[in-house]
Amino acid sequence: MSKTILVLNGPNLNLLGTREPQIYGSTTLSDVEQQCVQKAADLGYDLIFRQSNHEGELVDWLQEARDTCVGIVINPGAYTHTSIAIMDAIAGIDLPVAEVHISNVHKREAFRQVSYVSKVALGVIAGFGVYGYLMALEGLANHLEN
Repeated sequence: MSKTILVLNGPNLNLLGTREPQIYGSTTLSDVEQQCVQKAADLGYDLIFRQSNHEGELVDWLQEARDTCVGIVINPGAYTHTSIAIMDAIAGIDLPVAEVHISNVHKREAFRQVSYVSKVALGVIAGFGVYGYLMALEGLANHLEN
C-alpha cells in the first residue's frame, strides 16, 4: 500500500477565507491544501485532499480510504456534532484518524462542544487555526512511524 494520507473537509469549508474570517481566518481551502501537500511530502507521504458539503460523499471517501490510505485527517465541519454515519464509517475502516477544528470548539456554543468523531479519532486538534492541519499531519505521521 502506498504511504498516502487522506485529508477530508466537511461542509462550508470550501468558503474558508471569506466565511466568518474573525473565527476562521483569511486563509483559503486551496491555501490549506498547498500547505498540507508540502507538509505531507516533507514527512514522506502522498496526500489526497477533498472537500464536500454532502455527508454521504464523505462516508464514501472514508470507506474507500481503507484500501488506499494509511491514515486520515478530517475536519468534519458541522457534521462533527451531528453525524453518526461519519463516526460509524471511521470506526469501520480501521485507520488512524486525526480530527481538526480551526476554531477552539470548546470556547464556542454548547452544541459545538459535542463531537461524535472524537469518540473514534486517534486525537483532536482545535483552536490553532489552519495550522492545526499541519499539526495533525505531524501527529499522524508520528503515530504511523511509531
